[in-house]
Amino acid sequence: MDKLYWLNQVQPQDCAKVGNKAFNLSKTMQRGYPVLPGFVVSAEFTREFLRTLSSSEHTTEVLVADLPDSSLHLDVGNWRQLQQVSSRLRQEISAATVPTEWVETIFEAASQWETSCLIFRPTVIVPASSSKNVANSENVNLSGLLESQICNCDRHNITLALKRTWSQLFRARSLLYWQRSGIDLRKINFAVLVQPVWDAVASGIIIGSSSFIEIQATKGLGLAMTQGEVIPDYYKIKRENNAIIEEKLGNKIVGYRLDNTTCVVPKITPSSLCLSEYNCLITYLIDEIEQQQFALPQDFLQEIINLSNRLTREFGTNFSCEWTISKQNTNETLYLTQVSLPQTLASDYRLLTQGLSAAGGRAMATAYVAKDYQNIPTQLPNNTIVVAPNITVDWLSLLCNASGIITEQGGMTSHAAILARELGIPSIVNVNRATELIENGEQLLVDGDTGEIYRVNFSTSDAPTHSHLNPREDKLLSFSSPSFPPFITTTSGQENRHHIREVYSEKLHKNSDEIRKFGDSIRTPELKNSPDINSRLREEWSNQIIATQLLVNLSQTNSIEQVQDLPVDGLGLLRSEMMAISILDGQELHVWLQEKKQILCDRWYEHILLFAQAFAPRPIFYRSLDLQILFPNGEGQATQPSRLGERGTFAYLQNSTMFELELAALAQVQKAGYSNIRLILPFVRSIEEFIFCRRQVEQAGLNQVPEFQLWIMAEVPSVLFLLPEYVKAGVQGIAIGTNDLTQLLLGVGREQGIFTQVWNQKNPAVMAAIRQLIETARENKIPCSICGQAPTLYPEIIEELVQWGITSISVEPEAVQRTYNAIARAEKRIILEAARRKVKE
Repeated sequence: MDKLYWLNQVQPQDCAKVGNKAFNLSKTMQRGYPVLPGFVVSAEFTREFLRTLSSSEHTTEVLVADLPDSSLHLDVGNWRQLQQVSSRLRQEISAATVPTEWVETIFEAASQWETSCLIFRPTVIVPASSSKNVANSENVNLSGLLESQICNCDRHNITLALKRTWSQLFRARSLLYWQRSGIDLRKINFAVLVQPVWDAVASGIIIGSSSFIEIQATKGLGLAMTQGEVIPDYYKIKRENNAIIEEKLGNKIVGYRLDNTTCVVPKITPSSLCLSEYNCLITYLIDEIEQQQFALPQDFLQEIINLSNRLTREFGTNFSCEWTISKQNTNETLYLTQVSLPQTLASDYRLLTQGLSAAGGRAMATAYVAKDYQNIPTQLPNNTIVVAPNITVDWLSLLCNASGIITEQGGMTSHAAILARELGIPSIVNVNRATELIENGEQLLVDGDTGEIYRVNFSTSDAPTHSHLNPREDKLLSFSSPSFPPFITTTSGQENRHHIREVYSEKLHKNSDEIRKFGDSIRTPELKNSPDINSRLREEWSNQIIATQLLVNLSQTNSIEQVQDLPVDGLGLLRSEMMAISILDGQELHVWLQEKKQILCDRWYEHILLFAQAFAPRPIFYRSLDLQILFPNGEGQATQPSRLGERGTFAYLQNSTMFELELAALAQVQKAGYSNIRLILPFVRSIEEFIFCRRQVEQAGLNQVPEFQLWIMAEVPSVLFLLPEYVKAGVQGIAIGTNDLTQLLLGVGREQGIFTQVWNQKNPAVMAAIRQLIETARENKIPCSICGQAPTLYPEIIEELVQWGITSISVEPEAVQRTYNAIARAEKRIILEAARRKVKE
């Protein structure tokens, strides 16, 4: 390796070699700003490494023979082929050898920082000539598409992190993005920025605008904030006199810091920062007293304000930066870690209002304002941001074409928040007077990472390349997530989404024989010397075995890939309501049942089959529809049921058509050879409702498969007192739904953001109810799972759940790693306490 490009030495002519991210940082550093030091492994070495793949004596497949000079013309519409090709390419990269002299050069350079951890950041530039669809492809925003890697500072882990960073080029979503955007893979200049990771007192972002400076801050490293695990502290400073005109204390429960131990944990996580298998970071709970204090020390607050004023004089009023206050021994130093310099369109955006971030990502689209959320429209225009007082589950079938969601009510567990996270679109909830401030038809930019809503002053017809900033199928959390509107030039994400959805629908709607043959029809390389990545990662997790089962919540088939390598024991909650979004194509469910019932049944089966195939032999817990179906009455008008009335199993008693269809689809999956199906009944109010459903299940023949189990959701408080009777009636397990259980116990709707302080799943009454359910289940010898948002929002309760004897915990994909670690810590503590008691005896 002849040359590393240090940030303080990068020249203008080096931009193509170091990429835009590194070039912006170098430009800022060389003007005297406190930028975190670093160096760049240039794009030349990426190309050289890829050439070694094509010349390797072990590589006999044509798949990698021409890299890096292959444009890889894949049929990206064939999603299974895309995933398989991506997996094989990345396995080849993992199995390849990085020249020893390269590793040694990087290690020696990094050793100067005297740090135990490094971060490897992709830094890319796409020359204009390489893209057919992008107007100014040097400004293509790849935020979130390419993930950073963090690792210990030693030769072995540097090698792993470097290869994993390079492999980002060939992830399925990356290959999809390159082809959908018309970007020629051969022309991408892919470099790697290497920087130290030091412990941090606090981290955050600075957002500059024409009138104000905004600062957000959290304790420790910034990962907790960029992953949406905390609500950061917030400052708003008036430019003309540096007066702090607004100061809000955030909600900071979790922090990240360096782990100075040498324990081995795996890399895989779906968040924007992939933790290396030799992980340097650990999650910790912030002390309750510290939670009530601002994260940013007062002297550093003033330093950041002064720094912002300097940046304004240097780069103009509109910019954004990420910062950290590093702690090395006794020294505390402010550094900039990411810089987003202003673009020419900055004046076209104006901050309108702000709410609570409920689902990350950014989108620009036309506002669709529904002032009365109970008056549900028959359809939504394409490429819209839905603005409403509230979003209920009745909106499900309409939201498949939405680009974002804004609501006046709701919190992190509201239907709007859960829906948006499932759909992979940004959502901002608890926005005061949103339906009054936003006009129907105006252009908006929503930033789900910060909760900010911008008014756009140009029409999308004037700037078609800015119509959508975050295509749903490629939606990722970004480690580099500046709050300022990302001015990028990409092809229309909405067009991409429609095309992708059409492709998925075409594949999913094939008959069952074609579905079974689909994966076998593609010839994939047989790698003789490449390790099985998934097996190796699971083997590494086995170094920290847990007894409590860890499951994952999922409902979208295009999210299956991201959880394949997670250390989960199965799919703990397959929400059928969410799954229905990609099935119904925006039409009301009753229309399908009346006009296309068999097609609907086939689609339902095909979707469940994909989950059964992906997780087999691990169980999947399918929860039947908890959805109000609006059947037309005698006058041809849809009958609107009450919000709390005809839902759950009670609705099945009124009309069992859809429930019978679901059972038929599940039976088809069993007949296809998959015995890993379990069924959870939602919102069960009475023993009689359960018995009715059990008989329906028996008539469908599901219980003829020995592995099948029939569970109920434990979310109606009556289950607390009737659980033994339910077991006698045939209930084989319970899944605690903390969202509904909390609102029914406390008498507070989870959609009502004004009751945020009251609606708390850690409320003593809620925790006592959860404990009673777990202990009663143990007494009656049935398994008990928890699948609500409580373990994700309040990871500190996991230890109590384990102590009480919970059988399994099911969480969202992004919470798997920290939940796994929390379970492991809790189980070790229980074992230790038991050992101490035995010694005393």
